[in-house]
Amino acid sequence: MTSLEFLYKTAFGRVLLKPLISRPVSKICGAYLDTKLSKCHIKSFAKNNNINTDDYILDGINSFNDFFCRRIKEGLRPISSKDDEFMAPCDGLLTVYPITAGSVIPVKQSVYTIEEMLCDKGLAEEFNGGYCLVYRLCVDHYHRYVYVETGKKGNNRFIKGKLHTVRPIALSEYPVFVQNCREYCVIDTSAYGKLVQMEVGAMLVGRIVNDKAEEADVVRGTEKGHFEYGGSTIIVLVGRDQVKIREDIMDSTQNGIETPVKMGEAVGRKI
Repeated sequence: MTSLEFLYKTAFGRVLLKPLISRPVSKICGAYLDTKLSKCHIKSFAKNNNINTDDYILDGINSFNDFFCRRIKEGLRPISSKDDEFMAPCDGLLTVYPITAGSVIPVKQSVYTIEEMLCDKGLAEEFNGGYCLVYRLCVDHYHRYVYVETGKKGNNRFIKGKLHTVRPIALSEYPVFVQNCREYCVIDTSAYGKLVQMEVGAMLVGRIVNDKAEEADVVRGTEKGHFEYGGSTIIVLVGRDQVKIREDIMDSTQNGIETPVKMGEAVGRKI
């Protein structure tokens, strides 16, 4: 039995889990990972997670968190140049769910609604008939992300919550995406209408760092922000009759399989 199986599958483990998913514990861990003392963990972390450090800019790395949100070298994450391609805003493991009447989305055995996720009934209703794209980032992924499309973004909305892990074991036990801390913005676009781009924090240190909190004009493929330590998730909502998702991604989702994608990769096309 792994440590996560113990925490999520046993009665005593659930008792220990409660403080681990709290924000104060996350802040304590984050404070340590911001210090120079934490640099000692970088080498083993990169080795254990098969991270090719040659792909990244490592000047000025003074803490573990500096390394975790390192920048990738120019040219290694090309942004799709075709205007009719709907692209991935990050590296991750992608699943895509149709938003049906009632807006219920199954994630593993966990069920939740778009209204619960957004805490906004009116906004949620605008995405009925569309898609919810869930990008799950593991610790070995690149943890910077970009705007999914060009448009006018509104003010960011932060929703306080817990910090479950976003690994499948937690998704099968809890409605993680309506319990965890999360932040989102609405982007009004000419290409795809109204979009939502949401960042979800995760266990221990799922700190979300967005560059722009207020209303702003944003450009597809420009950096939106980054996560600090902790596997995290980005969710994109798109409305009805706006995009056709790649068949391989939809087929894999139906079979319970996540599709690996990279930032800038086309995951669908404009209808």
